[in-house]
Amino acid sequence: MMSSCIYKRLPGIALVVLFFIAGCSYSQDKMKENYLHMRMEMVRKQIEARGIRDKKVLGAMKRVERHHFVPNGYEHAAYGDYPLPIGDGQTISQPYIVALMTDQLDLDSWDKVLEVGTGSGYQAAILAEICDSVFSIEIFESLYKTSRTLLKDLGYDNVILKHGDGYEGWPEHAPFDAIIVTCAPTHIPSALEYQLSEGGRMIIPTGNKYSQELILLIKQEGKLIQKDVIPVRFVPMIGEDGKPY
Repeated sequence: MMSSCIYKRLPGIALVVLFFIAGCSYSQDKMKENYLHMRMEMVRKQIEARGIRDKKVLGAMKRVERHHFVPNGYEHAAYGDYPLPIGDGQTISQPYIVALMTDQLDLDSWDKVLEVGTGSGYQAAILAEICDSVFSIEIFESLYKTSRTLLKDLGYDNVILKHGDGYEGWPEHAPFDAIIVTCAPTHIPSALEYQLSEGGRMIIPTGNKYSQELILLIKQEGKLIQKDVIPVRFVPMIGEDGKPY
């Protein structure tokens, strides 16, 4: 009764409010539609066109809304073919690199994955769409807090985050079926080698700031078989003292 009285007394204001709400809803729907189109184009032109064929990887890249994982003001560039800054001197990787690293791990739905370098949380979300559980470590506290909140808000309950130095891995939850490292040490950390399960796969960039190679390691009979993937450029892996490993 009260609301009908208000509408009778203030019909002009009520109509303005209704039009405003309808306009906001239309604008949000249009924006969501635009992002969906950009995401599908990203997968088609940047990922499928470069040879990624795993349906699990392609499906995850289509589902995860990358624009949520970039800083305010960068949403329009979220689906571009390049990395973007996320603060603390770190970046969200180029979409193709995220897809390539995920594809190289040949993941199954029951796999337990360790990620070193949570960053924006985007790679963790892609992994979480495919795998049973993702354990992710981030050394920068601000990025850890932001990505923890975002991943929780987006419903990724199978991602477990930790603030700390990823060089030593996460022994409490080892062994891992797969390990992905999103920053570049100068060498492969022995702790990560040890925490990789038999038959497990690790994808990691190694080298210095001038020359890096993305490497796939497969553990067979306790030994690591190495395959060079492509030259890359990642931010360096650093310790708690801020110095690169």
